[in-house]
Amino acid sequence: MDRFYNDNGQAPRSTVSFPMIKSTPLLIACFFCASSLGAESPPKIDKNPPPLDPKNMDTSVKPQDDFFMYANGGWIKRTEIPPEYSRWGSFNQLIEQNNDALHAIAEKAANAHVDPKTAPEVQKVGDYYASGMNEKAVAAAGTKPLEDEFKRIDAIKDRGDLLKEIAHLHTIGVGVVFNFGSGQDDKDSTREIAQAAQGGLGMPDRDYYTKTDDASKKLRDQYVDHVTKMLTLLGEPAGQAADEAKKILTLETSLAQASRTRVELRDPQKNYNKMKQSEVQALTPDWNWTDYFKEINLIEPGDINVHQPEFFKAANALFANTSLDDWKTYLRWHLINAAAPELSSDFVNEDFNFKEGVLRGTQQIKPRWKRVVISTDQAIGEATERAGEKDAAGITAGSHDDPAAMS
Repeated sequence: MDRFYNDNGQAPRSTVSFPMIKSTPLLIACFFCASSLGAESPPKIDKNPPPLDPKNMDTSVKPQDDFFMYANGGWIKRTEIPPEYSRWGSFNQLIEQNNDALHAIAEKAANAHVDPKTAPEVQKVGDYYASGMNEKAVAAAGTKPLEDEFKRIDAIKDRGDLLKEIAHLHTIGVGVVFNFGSGQDDKDSTREIAQAAQGGLGMPDRDYYTKTDDASKKLRDQYVDHVTKMLTLLGEPAGQAADEAKKILTLETSLAQASRTRVELRDPQKNYNKMKQSEVQALTPDWNWTDYFKEINLIEPGDINVHQPEFFKAANALFANTSLDDWKTYLRWHLINAAAPELSSDFVNEDFNFKEGVLRGTQQIKPRWKRVVISTDQAIGEATERAGEKDAAGITAGSHDDPAAMS
């Protein structure tokens, strides 16, 4: 089940999208990331560390007492977590090295003069990266790239429209209400089948909504404050935004209460419930799966693994009984929540403050170039790889007038 769920108990967007549903809010928002919150302080990384460095050990600790500290104590004592990370280890160092390599590829692609017919990947990577680095254009655009999406939400008139909009948002990478995509049949490795799973939360895990300790209550208050600020940035009056934030928390809490815990999500048998479309339809009599499949352009769904049938029963009740106005508020919130990292700095900063600062304790946002490089790799990774190959062949160094660039 690890391929379908991340550490917070929700299905990650990248693994639950059909091949025809790969566009994300990055594309809606013109690939924009926003400005840094502080000075860059790149972590110091040894480019060629020895495979086994005795300096990383702490031989003052007896291995039979604490083998972890014996093997790693020296490294732990002298290593500080960089301010742009909430955790740090060897894999993070590899990520940083990879980001540096991708940065070099993206910079060269952005400054290259190539014929897009002979080097389309270089052109694509260069355009994507350059658009993300154009801070003035980002600031000037504001939320204009999302205007058509907000109009679609405002135009919802009935439950049929609501279902179609849920499906549409799924096609652009906004995970509202539930998650749907494709994955290997866990009991037949030769087949790729449809997968439906719990989702639709704005915070990482159901426990953020259901725990009753003081820390959890405080976190929910901070979440409501965060949603309020984001809705205010959209132009809503503060009082209205605060009321809507509370309604969003209420709706998401209902989804969370119907969701399985992290421990339950680890049970591969319990989360394998392969059904025919008619069986899935019986779980949710108030929305029409045929309409949903049509909207996401899934011609023949075939078998569907419904990971948590009880969640879909509860989601169906919410779908039928929650007011359309509250649903519109919820959808608007999730649209801006998904797109925030690629919008202007006011959205990016507030998004970082809650998701990274409050939830993870991260002290500083990553520098702009790094966020744009990561975005480029996630959105068009294969093109980035091809651009790197062409760079290695010397193609990106040429110009339209350079025959070597055309080879």
